[in-house]
Amino acid sequence: MGEGGRRGRLRDAAAAFTSNWRNRNLRRAQLSFLGAWTAEWAFTVALGIVAYRDGGPVALGLVGLLRMVPSAIFAPLLSPIADRGRRERVLVLVSTVRGVATAAAAVVVAVAGPPVVIYALAVLSTIAATLYRPAHSALLPSLCRTGYELASANVVRGLLDSAATLVGPLLAAILLQFTGVDVVFAVAAAASFWAAALLVRLRYDAPPRPPAPKRPNLVREAVDGVRAVVRSRDLTLILGLAAAQALTRGALTVFSVVIAIELLGTGEPGVGALMTAVGVGAVLGSLAASLLVGTGRLGAWFAVGVALWGLPLTLIGVFPQQAAALCLLAFIGVGNALIDVAGFTLIGRLAPDEVLARVFGVLESLVAMFIGIGAVVASAVIEWLGVQAALVAIGLVCPILAVASLRRLRGLDRSVHALDADIALLRRVPMLGTLPLPSIEQLARGLEPVTVAAGTRVFTQGDLGDRYYVIESGEAEVVGDGRVVASLRPGEGFGEIALLRRTRRTATVVAKGVLRLRALASEQFLQVVLGYTASAREAAVVVEGELDRYTPKEPFGEPPGSS
Repeated sequence: MGEGGRRGRLRDAAAAFTSNWRNRNLRRAQLSFLGAWTAEWAFTVALGIVAYRDGGPVALGLVGLLRMVPSAIFAPLLSPIADRGRRERVLVLVSTVRGVATAAAAVVVAVAGPPVVIYALAVLSTIAATLYRPAHSALLPSLCRTGYELASANVVRGLLDSAATLVGPLLAAILLQFTGVDVVFAVAAAASFWAAALLVRLRYDAPPRPPAPKRPNLVREAVDGVRAVVRSRDLTLILGLAAAQALTRGALTVFSVVIAIELLGTGEPGVGALMTAVGVGAVLGSLAASLLVGTGRLGAWFAVGVALWGLPLTLIGVFPQQAAALCLLAFIGVGNALIDVAGFTLIGRLAPDEVLARVFGVLESLVAMFIGIGAVVASAVIEWLGVQAALVAIGLVCPILAVASLRRLRGLDRSVHALDADIALLRRVPMLGTLPLPSIEQLARGLEPVTVAAGTRVFTQGDLGDRYYVIESGEAEVVGDGRVVASLRPGEGFGEIALLRRTRRTATVVAKGVLRLRALASEQFLQVVLGYTASAREAAVVVEGELDRYTPKEPFGEPPGSS
């Protein structure tokens, strides 16, 4: 890569962070995520101490299981709630519930109350937490205008996620050094309330969504999310690879202890050192992932991230030295950062907005389930094959699947690139430029190519209006009452008057040369454009301006069947 290419990548990386800061809504959403996840990690440390004091390692494991099971069960069941209305309201509610539960845990510890009450509060907090990431992941696209900005948002969130894994436990460690567990719970509660407060003043146009049913059925609505995944080969592939990564992640919870104590002989402190290496790699990987925002190869980099979750484990099994293990586990952190950026961005681009939170809920459930399966599988394989053979065998799962999926992931990159080109074309039209990413993507997916020969009419004055057109290449003339009233060039749209005013075509459009158009069906155009205040207002201004410039001598009434 030349000097100019490197500078361009660095500019893209810097823009990934500055675009999030300049966008007020994104800035608040990202800081809320940082507060929520810092609170989660600090809460986890404090809860672990309570459990260990209460019953040692057995109680610690049981409490971990108590928190994992609700994630697997409730993530898909509760996620439909975030698809019914404004998603930041769900996040405010979730963070508030977590804050109240954590504050109550602080009180119970301070008065030396029974640990079982703290465990119950932990389960309540976890049930609420299962909805946070799906709702937040589904909210981000609505705050973005382009695929680039969405990728940037996931880069920043990945970095904040990695930072929270370090800041939360570090904050808890400092507080425990000078105070007690009750103060850790209290600070975690304050962070949750701060996360909620940041989202109260979010201002954006939410995509129109169907109202909540009179008799809500969360199970049926959750199944809609599963169906959306099953019907899309691309979504199925992404979530399947995420499940494989989660299985390896669950195995790592076992391997980190076994590698340190049995393979490397570094004892219990070595466990912390190995996991710290993963955290450091995650932070560095998040920074490196910012260089990938403008590459257009997120599918390929997703495959690299999946492979990096397993390959280091295989190499540790082959080369069991401490220095090598620390370096190799850092690459797992890098792989995790790549998966977060590429995976969440691709899901946000592929899944329909009306079920987006439910799709992320399915992802959360799969991850929780396969983490548990991975831990069990790792323990069994170690007993069967020994530590080193188990590392090699389980470590090869993700790389093999990544290589097998690479061709399809590259094809996915090509389809996303084509979608981005259509979005860029639509953004050139003033009334469509104000739309958020999910809505303009919906329009882009509905575009149909139309080619018109030179001198041929696209439509004639008085025709019924059933489509809106955007010029991809070529030029056209607008002819009204026998005279040319306007010329149209690439990036300009036409045909909206008949659709918005529910009237017949007010003029004739003729191709000056070969004309390549992208057409939108009337129903889809009207649903999206009139669904947002800004685009509806801009559309009204455009129509008034065109009618001021030219009005047919004989106004047309409503077409048949329009009333």
